[in-house]
Amino acid sequence: MGNALVWLRDDLRLEDNPALTAAVEHAEASGGHVIITYILDDASPGIRPLGGATKWWLHHSLTNLHGRIRRLEGTLILRRGAAFDHMRELIRDTMADAVFWNRRYGGAERALDADIKAYASAAGLQTHSFQANLLFEPWTIRTGSGTPYTVFTPFWKSCLGRPEPVRQPLSAPSTLHGLTDDAPRSDALETWELLPTNPDWSLGLALRWRPGELTAHEKLSHFIETRLHRYATGRDFPGENNTSELSPHLRFGEISPFQIFHAIDAIPAAARTSGGDDLTEGIRRFRAEVGWREFSYHLLFHWPDLARRNFDSRFDNFTWSDPRDGRLARWHEGTTGVPLIDAGMRELWQTGYMHNRVRMVTASFLVKNLLIDWRLGEEWFWDTLVDADAANNAASWQWVAGCGADAAPYFRVFNPMLQAEKFDPDNRYRHRYLGAYESDPTYPPPLIDLGDSRTNALAAFAEVSGKSKIVRPPVSLIP
Repeated sequence: MGNALVWLRDDLRLEDNPALTAAVEHAEASGGHVIITYILDDASPGIRPLGGATKWWLHHSLTNLHGRIRRLEGTLILRRGAAFDHMRELIRDTMADAVFWNRRYGGAERALDADIKAYASAAGLQTHSFQANLLFEPWTIRTGSGTPYTVFTPFWKSCLGRPEPVRQPLSAPSTLHGLTDDAPRSDALETWELLPTNPDWSLGLALRWRPGELTAHEKLSHFIETRLHRYATGRDFPGENNTSELSPHLRFGEISPFQIFHAIDAIPAAARTSGGDDLTEGIRRFRAEVGWREFSYHLLFHWPDLARRNFDSRFDNFTWSDPRDGRLARWHEGTTGVPLIDAGMRELWQTGYMHNRVRMVTASFLVKNLLIDWRLGEEWFWDTLVDADAANNAASWQWVAGCGADAAPYFRVFNPMLQAEKFDPDNRYRHRYLGAYESDPTYPPPLIDLGDSRTNALAAFAEVSGKSKIVRPPVSLIP
């Protein structure tokens, strides 16, 4: 009898979970049991601890998943601490003869997975890893010269030009063959204290979000039925509901990109015809947004220090402003005196989310107008976004700063006043998060003159950009 140990990470779902499916098949063939574990690893070297908003999401996602696993007679073991130590203990205590997981792409994560694979193999266990959360494995997409892509458009064209771009999603198991007796110890989720207290700032998150796999699929269906035809033209307007709101569900793997792609492909021909060019363009643009997520993860795979080091090393000597003068704090608080910036930062704090157009504008304001290091903005988003992940968060901040791959040029400085006029013309978004505060006598004057700060930024960035571009070479790591 062979037991199968499944190690969940950023794949908190039952459907289209290759590691889980393979483990169930192994247990059925050998007459053994399936043991599922999730380890909250905030102790291993190089593993970045979760921010406050993602901890909140994780608590509710695990609660949801645990209930679904129990209904299928499964076993979920929760542990917290260094993953290598817990996996070694679980391998011993479950008498597993095979270990299954879906791949991760950060440098520290891959090194940890390699160590556990080596330990398990030396102990005589089978180890199986699977492609689950990216459409295309990072080592399979290369330029004609064999190097990683650093520009999105040719990258995505190469991806879509492959003969079989995406596999069919897998069904959820009908039963999980969990242990009936002698299950290894499991932490009570409440002891992890992932939910905020003193104060509890999560009310707005709870009003906005409902974590879990079933919710993710409901949102995808609703988006396809009611918003996809408006997506191409409406996605830039933060006061309107035109986006999918799937990003936190994707971040925690409650839904896979394979499921998203095939749901879109399954739109009936009659609906595509009646939807016309708007639906066709909406599909193209939405698929490209999924492609940007892929691109960010491919960058992370080849450049693991994406959140810490400038992709373009010319920026290593850039002189950033001192953040201790109070301007960073006012950006955090949404009291900059620039309405679109303040509305965005308040949406972030209240809901754990910010509209993508506003993310670009608030990031540009911090980096280009205030000349504050992009890494400080990335850290704040890491702590406050429910969809913060290692790839998208870092790659997007570097893109806005002009030091990343396929970056916005240094002279692209988003003017928040013009952006508001163009994308929030009826003041709906700003009013939602500022209310009457914007016209209140206590509303602060602008923190900085937008014109003068833009001029200063252009001069500072031009000095760096005038030198030859130097992109850090990719790290060569075997998957």
